Amino acid sequence: MTLPEQYLTEIKTKLMASLAVDSITVVKERTLVEQGYFRARLTLSNGDFLEVVEYFVVKNGSCVTESYRHQWMDQTQQVLKKRWDNVEHFPNLPNFPHHVHVGDEFNVEPSQSISILELIGIIEQELGV
Repeated sequence: MTLPEQYLTEIKTKLMASLAVDSITVVKERTLVEQGYFRARLTLSNGDFLEVVEYFVVKNGSCVTESYRHQWMDQTQQVLKKRWDNVEHFPNLPNFPHHVHVGDEFNVEPSQSISILELIGIIEQELGV
């Protein structure tokens, strides 16, 4: 098993074991020798919707998040709770390009690179599970 395959297995295992996650629909996953991609739609334990997207590469023997977009919305998928991403839209923010939209598209705060594994820990904390 390649390192990217192992990393995808770790992500899926974490999602399945998390008390914050009720259901998982894998939209796409792909691995090559030195990179991988994972996209899934989740229903959280409180009924909210979470879409996770991560592209990663192998660097120095480990998988490193290269680009990501994680969007947390209410049950209706109409109200944004948070969206973490590293699209290069806000060059004046500290930690550019990493940022998080909180509550709506226009409330943007600095953030840091966040993998799916790290995100699930944050979601668990926020939901208190």
